[in-house]
Amino acid sequence: MNNAKGKLYLIPTRLGDNAPLEVLPISIKRIIENVDYYIVENEKTARRFIKKISSGKSQASLKINILNKFTEETELPDYLNPCLDGKNVGLLSEAGCPAIADPGAEIVKIAHQKEIQVVPLVGPSSILLALMSSGMNGQNFAFNGYLPIEKSERKSALKQLERLSFEKKQTQIFIETPYRNNKMLEDICASLNVHTRVCVACDITLPTEYIKTQTVKGWKHTTVDLHKRPSIFIIQKD
Repeated sequence: MNNAKGKLYLIPTRLGDNAPLEVLPISIKRIIENVDYYIVENEKTARRFIKKISSGKSQASLKINILNKFTEETELPDYLNPCLDGKNVGLLSEAGCPAIADPGAEIVKIAHQKEIQVVPLVGPSSILLALMSSGMNGQNFAFNGYLPIEKSERKSALKQLERLSFEKKQTQIFIETPYRNNKMLEDICASLNVHTRVCVACDITLPTEYIKTQTVKGWKHTTVDLHKRPSIFIIQKD
């Protein structure tokens, strides 16, 4: 009888509809070819991704559990039962890296509690790629997720992040629902100091990639359409 536990592999995916192995290392292909148990946000897109990576892999062999906003927290520990039986499990993000701005963090927490080895795999993180290309402080930064939707609350949140950036010399990173990106850039321009630097990183790793850092004053004279294009916003006040 084999008492060794399986591993939890954290499997990144592409950030858009480009060829997977253009942005992912071959090691991910090897892992996917040898793992049949998966925890994913969306079964249809996960199956499509696995097929793109390994066209010869049997779809019928896949055992998939869903982890999204509708999943009951009480269900999650059972998702790792295959590991307790010696089988490896893959945690697959919908886009980018699992557990980074992603619901998979709770699964990783449970894996540590059950003393299951967690193995992070290399792949694209839009947050880190945006920071790398922004020219802003990569020694001290914070990711803030989504800002409030309501206008006055959002303006207040933006000003608070600007103040934190100045006081702590800390780069501030945040995101927005893609169909509200243009409004976010408008609010940034209306709320922040004209000398505050702003980076917009859009469609990262895709042919339509757009990354630009300039002051709020510069953005007020820049025309760009970010509608429904995954974007990262970064600010720094020096």
